[in-house]
Amino acid sequence: MTLEAVRITKNLIRRKSITPKDEGAIKLVASYLKRLGFNCKILSFQEKGSAKVTNLYAQLGKGKNFCFAGHTDVVPPGNIKNWKYNPFSGIKKNGYLYGRGASDMKGSIACFICAVKEFLSEQKNNFDGSISLLITGDEEGSAINGTRKVLQWLKKNKKIMNVCLVGEPSNPNALGEMIKIGRRGSLNIRLKVFGLQGHVAYPKIADNPITYLLKMLTKIKSNKWDNGNKYFDPSNLEITSINVNNSAFNVIPAEASAEFNIRFNNKHSRQSIEKKIRTICNSVYKKYSLTLELTGEPFLTRQGEFTKIVSNSITKITRKSPTLSTTGGTSDARFIHKYCPVVEFGLINKTIHAENECVKIKDLNSLTKIYKNILSSYFKANL
Repeated sequence: MTLEAVRITKNLIRRKSITPKDEGAIKLVASYLKRLGFNCKILSFQEKGSAKVTNLYAQLGKGKNFCFAGHTDVVPPGNIKNWKYNPFSGIKKNGYLYGRGASDMKGSIACFICAVKEFLSEQKNNFDGSISLLITGDEEGSAINGTRKVLQWLKKNKKIMNVCLVGEPSNPNALGEMIKIGRRGSLNIRLKVFGLQGHVAYPKIADNPITYLLKMLTKIKSNKWDNGNKYFDPSNLEITSINVNNSAFNVIPAEASAEFNIRFNNKHSRQSIEKKIRTICNSVYKKYSLTLELTGEPFLTRQGEFTKIVSNSITKITRKSPTLSTTGGTSDARFIHKYCPVVEFGLINKTIHAENECVKIKDLNSLTKIYKNILSSYFKANL
């Protein structure tokens, strides 16, 4: 089965599916699943002002539904000259498979498919339950027309997921180290301060917004949000941009703005963060505006039979006891957790989004075994 997982991963890498482009990646996944008896539904969505996205929901069987979720879209390769091999060729070399998406997360999708194939063969295609795959082409981008839309479609069509495993690359250094059972929330904030334009030689008849902005940012950055808790790291805020758009040395500008992002744990909400930011800004200056964009809420999947099955299956194959973590950025699990318990486990994340992204070929074999063991244990437990 190792060779099949490598072959499928390689074929997916060769689809240059830089988000939101699909380039046939979704249909390729569907073609493998149709051979296994899955009912495949290609779902395309497009909101006004956004790119059209191709998604897949494939389901086999009836009853309690175990869902594998993932994405075929990838980030751009960067400077191709810095790659050892063409990032969309899927070259095998010295025990590794190279290519954009090898770890994030075309490799995991290949392991989904191979694990299901092994499981069905073991069950002789006869088991009491349902397996589904929710695959999107819009995870690395705006995430407007991807998993969120598919989940809405599932709800509308009364399709239920009982549990879900997202194949995001969850391990820092070695397969089996870490399961993600939640994520911190993410809030983008733009702060714009309004002053009065004037000549730098006459500051008394002007009002420099940069002065106020810098004071606000100093207070905002120095604010200690919390100390974290058992499952979550402390919340942290990072300033990502300061803009004035003033090309004249002798002009005090009328406006100045900054952008920052806060990754926050479950001690906070969008509302509580906005209230705190406004309190800080008001203590400096009153003429400003805030624009907030919530891209994900903090969530936590409580430990139980499902997390135990995933953890035990990992230990059985890798001999490692995985850490249950909420570290890292956002993933589509931030949408799925509202519908069912969800965890994330996949390949190693050391080379994701980097030049020369790669995956150990033996890890594809091991991950397939882990996913297959999870399926066997889940349906045997009759959760």
